[in-house]
Amino acid sequence: MCFPHAGGSAPYYAPLAAALAPSVDVLAVQYPGRQERRQVPPVDDVRTLARQSYDALAEAGFDGTGRPLALFGHSMGALVAFEVARLMEQRGDGGPAVLFASGRRAPSRVRAGTDTPRDDASIVADIRALGGTDARFLEDPELLGMVLPALRSDYRAVAGYRSAADAAIAAPVVVLVGDTDPHTTPEEARAWQRHTSGPFEVRTFPGGHFYLEDQQRAVTAALSEVLRDIGA
Repeated sequence: MCFPHAGGSAPYYAPLAAALAPSVDVLAVQYPGRQERRQVPPVDDVRTLARQSYDALAEAGFDGTGRPLALFGHSMGALVAFEVARLMEQRGDGGPAVLFASGRRAPSRVRAGTDTPRDDASIVADIRALGGTDARFLEDPELLGMVLPALRSDYRAVAGYRSAADAAIAAPVVVLVGDTDPHTTPEEARAWQRHTSGPFEVRTFPGGHFYLEDQQRAVTAALSEVLRDIGA
């Protein structure tokens, strides 16, 4: 199950789904406030997004007790996935087989000012600098107006998120990060280790925050290797 980044939507993971098929079934969460859920008010709290995602997974039968379930979250999605994993374990669902945390520093690591653009212009500037968003949405005022509410909400969600240093899951955690990602240093990536009592590793790829777009083949190989090892 995949969880999108701030401003992202479920179809972002379509290339990954195609690359992993048919051996792995890839599903993605569609957050409120975008595409077919555009009329649903966006949610500006990571834990609320996690609870809603957990409820949807449970309703669909993905409770961690059947076929192995892996969680993959990129950037903000890594935080949502982590909180979903915590809910699964807390509620006795067995938890995910593995959590892939991509492009995000450890939950307990906070950088002052990096997640809190003050206005729409700074949000757009940040999105433009990081890449990963179709430039048409940033250049067209009408399209931009459609995506800004979700972007504002996502940035508020990340800015308001705090995790205790000892908040941890039992599931293995595999961190994936680009070697030039301005939002996640190697030390911040390694700090995820304190958030699991299970196996842990960091895999580094060439590239920035959206390294997984240029490194799709290498990322797919890494995910396939881990999933094969855990029998997913």
